[in-house]
Amino acid sequence: MTLTPVSRNVLAGFAAAIALAGITQARVSKIVVESTVDPDATLAATGPTGAIKRISGRAYGELDPANPLNAIIQDIEFAPRNAKGKVEYVATFQLVMPSDPSKLSGLMWHDVPNRGGRVTIVAAESTVGDVGLSSGWQGDNAGQTAHTQAGQDFVIVPIAKNADGTPIRGEVLGRIVNRSGPESQPILVQTSPLPYLPADLDTKKATLTAIKHETIDGVVTVDSSIASSDWAWAKCDAANPFPGKPDATQICLKKGFDPKLLYQVIFTAENPPVLGVGFAAFRDVASFFRNETKDDFGTANPLAGKIKHVISRGNSQSGNFLRGFIHLGFNQDEAGKQVHDGAWPIIAGRRISLNIRWAQPDGVLELYQIGSEGPQWWGPWPDTLRKLPERGILDRCTVSKTCPKIIEHFGSAEVWALKLTPEWVGTDGKADIPLPDNVRRYYLASSNHGGFIVPTPNTMFNASLAGSTLPPPNCPGNNFGSAELAPNVMPHIHTVNALRQHFRNWVMQGLPPPASVWPRLAKGELVDANKAAMGFPSIPGVPATIPSNFIMPTLDYDWGPKFNYNDGAGVPTNLPPRIVQVINMKVPRVNADGNEVGGVPVVLHDAPLGTYLGWNITAGGARPFHQGQICNYVGGMIPFAKTKAERTASSDPRLSLEERYKDHAGYVEAVKAAAANAVAQGFLLQADANLLIGQADSSQVLRP
Repeated sequence: MTLTPVSRNVLAGFAAAIALAGITQARVSKIVVESTVDPDATLAATGPTGAIKRISGRAYGELDPANPLNAIIQDIEFAPRNAKGKVEYVATFQLVMPSDPSKLSGLMWHDVPNRGGRVTIVAAESTVGDVGLSSGWQGDNAGQTAHTQAGQDFVIVPIAKNADGTPIRGEVLGRIVNRSGPESQPILVQTSPLPYLPADLDTKKATLTAIKHETIDGVVTVDSSIASSDWAWAKCDAANPFPGKPDATQICLKKGFDPKLLYQVIFTAENPPVLGVGFAAFRDVASFFRNETKDDFGTANPLAGKIKHVISRGNSQSGNFLRGFIHLGFNQDEAGKQVHDGAWPIIAGRRISLNIRWAQPDGVLELYQIGSEGPQWWGPWPDTLRKLPERGILDRCTVSKTCPKIIEHFGSAEVWALKLTPEWVGTDGKADIPLPDNVRRYYLASSNHGGFIVPTPNTMFNASLAGSTLPPPNCPGNNFGSAELAPNVMPHIHTVNALRQHFRNWVMQGLPPPASVWPRLAKGELVDANKAAMGFPSIPGVPATIPSNFIMPTLDYDWGPKFNYNDGAGVPTNLPPRIVQVINMKVPRVNADGNEVGGVPVVLHDAPLGTYLGWNITAGGARPFHQGQICNYVGGMIPFAKTKAERTASSDPRLSLEERYKDHAGYVEAVKAAAANAVAQGFLLQADANLLIGQADSSQVLRP
């Protein structure tokens, strides 16, 4: 990609900083193996690698805060030092590998835990001798990343203090939604507790506001400001009525919680953890197992000399971590070596909120959550609307020559609720942003976040038939609500199986994967997010106004002067932030069935049994605050009628199953054709094609 003068100057600045990075080398200084299971019966291997063993423990690391590769970490200058002047951390890890070291393939998958959930490689990887490494990065010590959690991966990071030892203080925003009753309620981020507590339980030193309504564009209707005498930081229940028992983790209301309202609290917290250390910990643990023979105390690296290639991989929130990891320059270790040869951010279109004071890394971009700031695209590109310099995620690794090969893949839910498309077209949405040569992008049209997980044979096909008889899914997020439409059963797993094979070949043998496939403006496949531009049909059961004005847009927040908008780092001081502008979002155009165009071939998409949506509608009931809005990032599905008479009776414009396929044999032939096309283009393995054809043949589709 050709660099403009602006991007050349930016990269030159990065180069000057990186040139200083060899002064000292931070590293993992000690590993402690806490458990070895060999062989591990739960990971029984089939194939040439034989038995599998599992090793878990902790890695102790130290960082030089003056080194430019670490100095980018927010608040590292305020972290305590050891006798050598270094900043220390502890990261948990797990290795999964063949019991017989001669069976190692030389490839290690370095998986990013999602909210602390330890990751284990799948059979397709272990049976060919690959190693799986899962290691901690999230240091907020809350929920599933609490330091007391067994079997989880996390990092213990230092606490920032002022130079004189006094606490660092700042404001934090928390929200309670869809709660009712007189009992006290916790403040959650996604499903985990807010990781910060009030420095003082005096409610006069905080504000609590009841919100009547919020639009997806961030227009807020306030119901009332709650008087300090009418609420408490306390645990309330039948035995402890208001004002309850003092408790910094919960809020109790004198009049109880109204489920129709959202409650927003702003309070002063102290002692921020230096969460950006998690990036360095993830870097250094990988570098140790890849490059070192032993630690400083003589403990041997069980992989010494065995690892030639490393691919990092993260799903959803963990994929967002990888994008931030690369953007901030952490794919270069302090010896100047490249850490990961490949990176696979999966269903992840933004950067993690981590290198920020008072960060909330569990957030999913609901209102007032950080993660869409700065460049979301890989190569240098102007951020026209937000008036930011021309930059890209790969800027730093381009200078240090440590950029990995990258595969990213997405579904429709990332477009509709997780603010993906500025990555494709920038903030002004006027042109397709070209991809660098080291990046491949694949779009799985009309699919849910992560795709449908098929628990039993035939579920994918029969579930499409069942349609509205399936129970609607819950909307993910902070007590968000439930959906109106049936779940979207479009799978990702078969495409992922093919991409895994391509990625191994690309990294280990230099064989490039298929060309990128995603919807583009230039092809007329990417349009404004309204019904007319999309060509979305009028389907029974879908309100006439949906999906127009239904997408969750990127919001340009004013976080205050201490925030770094290019790096998505710093100290947010405006709470709640002012919304400067709403970024117009693009979405894929759809065909006459309402299914998206511009994606890779997927069997169920190309032999459809209904309309598969990246969005769903939030129902009311006990959690009514988001009623009628998009159901966060869960998709929906509307099955086709079986016969022409049925669809005519309901005024459904979509062809019925019998009009499309005639009979069961006709549908099986359509699946065979779709599978053959996907195999030919490299997006389906033949073994999976055979499996899908068999499942279609035994399904109930158009059975007499």
